[in-house]
Amino acid sequence: MSDLKRTAFHGVHKRLGAKLVEFGGFEMPVQYTGILEEHRRVRESVGVFDVSHMGEVEVRGSGALAFVQSVTINDVSKLAEGRVQYSAMCYEEGGIVDDLLVYHMGDRYMLVVNASNTAKDVTWLASHAGNDVVLTDKSDQTALLAVQGPRSLDTLRKLTSVDLAALPYYHFTRGPVAGMDMLISRTGYTGELGFELYLASEPQAAEALWDAVMEAGQEFGIGPAGLGARDTLRLEMGFCLYGHDIDRTTNPIEAGLGWITRTDKGPFVGREAIVKMKGEGPARRLVGFALNDRAFPRQGYVLRKDGTETGSVTSGTFSPTLDRGIGLGYVTRADAAPGTCITVSIRNREIPATVVPLPFIAKK
Repeated sequence: MSDLKRTAFHGVHKRLGAKLVEFGGFEMPVQYTGILEEHRRVRESVGVFDVSHMGEVEVRGSGALAFVQSVTINDVSKLAEGRVQYSAMCYEEGGIVDDLLVYHMGDRYMLVVNASNTAKDVTWLASHAGNDVVLTDKSDQTALLAVQGPRSLDTLRKLTSVDLAALPYYHFTRGPVAGMDMLISRTGYTGELGFELYLASEPQAAEALWDAVMEAGQEFGIGPAGLGARDTLRLEMGFCLYGHDIDRTTNPIEAGLGWITRTDKGPFVGREAIVKMKGEGPARRLVGFALNDRAFPRQGYVLRKDGTETGSVTSGTFSPTLDRGIGLGYVTRADAAPGTCITVSIRNREIPATVVPLPFIAKK
């Protein structure tokens, strides 16, 4: 993996003996002591993730607002300074370029995109930008640490003078943490109380922050968490993962992202295709399903209704919280209602499952 990128926290991962894998072009920790233990720590106390592989693209210029409004499906005009918005970018045919977070930073916007898509996204964005927009890829200069779990606030309040308890969900601010200035965001990918800390990508500063957070959270049983736990945590919440549940072949309407799609805001890339599908109704829908035993559904496994194929799994795992297999997948519209009984084809066996409402567990 010598040709892979490494984050500013790489030295920490090596020191802790993390199992490192390729992800999005980076050498990243998939686990430290075990996915189940790391998952439960985040649900019950507090865990720390290196998510520096995410991409950050800065948008400046007199046309910044109009540009971001034209390339994302949510309504950026409703976004006040200091707030964050979940959105997506689409191709003309309605397929999804990427899902992302939009930060309103006053004189500019920051788009936080998926690691595996960063280069593609920057190229796509540049192809739609006019002379009144300046795009800057800040990904390599940015480190990102996620502190997630019910004791995350108790941990971080020891390290900052910022009143984090007063910071609402999907808001951000700037301030010192462990003596270092950074952007503090009340966001995350776990469904738990949590914060994401953006700082300069310098190994010495990154490791100092990591150690300070770990020391502050020691009394709460803090520990590191890898990409494995990040995936099981996000799936329990029904959060989409690009390349699995959404991609160029999926329209936001069929993917259950109609709630962030503002077709009445004016023109944006992909709007006509989205309006068309919204009017006609999608032929398939992304649904959550729970297995009736501890079997593990995986991406690509066939879903059937009464013996007839109705779709396939896009994401699947064992849920530590529910103690059963869960997954996301596309099924025909007729089979998408909660309570519908389906089966998952696993090793030549048809495992009973039920379509269930999302999220799989209640949001905190």
